[in-house]
Amino acid sequence: MNRALLALTLAASIAASGARPAAGHQKTYQVGQIITPLGEILFFLYDETPNHKASFIKLAGEHYWDSLTFNRVIKNFVAQGGCPDTPEGFSKSPYLIKPEFNPRLRHVYGAVGAGRDDNPQMLSAGCQFYIVQNKAGLARLDDKYTVYGQVFKGMDVVDSIVSVKTDQHDQPLVPITLRVRVIEMTGDELQKYGFKAP
Repeated sequence: MNRALLALTLAASIAASGARPAAGHQKTYQVGQIITPLGEILFFLYDETPNHKASFIKLAGEHYWDSLTFNRVIKNFVAQGGCPDTPEGFSKSPYLIKPEFNPRLRHVYGAVGAGRDDNPQMLSAGCQFYIVQNKAGLARLDDKYTVYGQVFKGMDVVDSIVSVKTDQHDQPLVPITLRVRVIEMTGDELQKYGFKAP
């Protein structure tokens, strides 16, 4: 546990220095990329949630999610991926993260948040993320689950993901595999998708 937290702290310092301009070049921003059989999803990673951002960057860099799937999909709710939750909680999560609630980051359509079990400290599971698919948002989750990103490309893919046939546990009958990376984009590239970096 201490080793994992040390690695996360180290990743946080790397993430904090990630969005910086090189000499003569435009500033770049770190963006989460999820490749699925149904298409690509891109989302902005917020600096306001440094530990969750660092965790995502760290696990993506380790290809942690590449053997996992979107394991829980519910129309008008969320598409959730990563390690499956169990009656005992997220027993296979590599570590837990303290919540980073922010009044500016809400559960709007396309918000990316960290999954968790019912632990009283509201600690996030490092292994689990979800994307809000309800077009009206999910305000009831605000300040209960940490939002750390916002999709700006691929919500049509998310809409398709939550529309697939599922079993009684909301797990897709045909697995929706994940290939998760972190890429860098300039402000101009983000604006081409209608997203303005904060």
